[in-house]
Amino acid sequence: MLEVRGLRAGYGAINVLWDIDLDIGSGLTAIIGPNGAGKTTLMRAIVGLVPATAGSISMNGAAITGMTTAALANMHLALIPEGRMVFRDMSVEENLRLGAWCVRAAGDIARRLDDAYAMFPRLRERKRQAAGSLSGGEAQMLAMARGLMADPQVLLIDEPSLGLAPVVVDELFALLRRLKQAGRSIVLVEQNTARAVDVADHVYLMQNGRMVLSQPARDVDLPRLSELYFAQ
Repeated sequence: MLEVRGLRAGYGAINVLWDIDLDIGSGLTAIIGPNGAGKTTLMRAIVGLVPATAGSISMNGAAITGMTTAALANMHLALIPEGRMVFRDMSVEENLRLGAWCVRAAGDIARRLDDAYAMFPRLRERKRQAAGSLSGGEAQMLAMARGLMADPQVLLIDEPSLGLAPVVVDELFALLRRLKQAGRSIVLVEQNTARAVDVADHVYLMQNGRMVLSQPARDVDLPRLSELYFAQ
């Protein structure tokens, strides 16, 4: 579905990703690693926010390297960024409608709004409320719902549990399971290693801009993974 080969990317003269290979199929793929490993840069490079300097990215066999982020949204590829990044001065519903900007049929937008509110009932209660007044957990729900408004075939989610209360984290991972069971293809970047491995079908570990482990989640040895995670 999504294939990355030999990818290099970075910021100006500073290269961050080194020859990344990644295969994303159905189910949930977890990418873990310490701060500074390049996980967020990888997510941004896949959706065109950081330019690739070498290598290739393809989706369903079609090359997407160098395509704009807007064009990739039309190809059903969506990123839910780290830190929520909701439009604080806009209402909850206005944020959701922005997530569906590439949907041309007004009736389809209405249906997707209904689906979003069914999945996140608290957002329905706050649909006219400014997004900046939401709690951290509610803002993460809004970011998730906004990403789903585009009906992505591949959904990239960057550090969704960061800064959330444990009860909200439990709700978040329950939602990830439901999305996976509904047939979504999900790429999850997550600092909570044990929770990520538990929900994943496949696990990648990044260190210093490189992939150092690729393994089915069922085969992951958490103590060994922890050793690799903190290795220099």
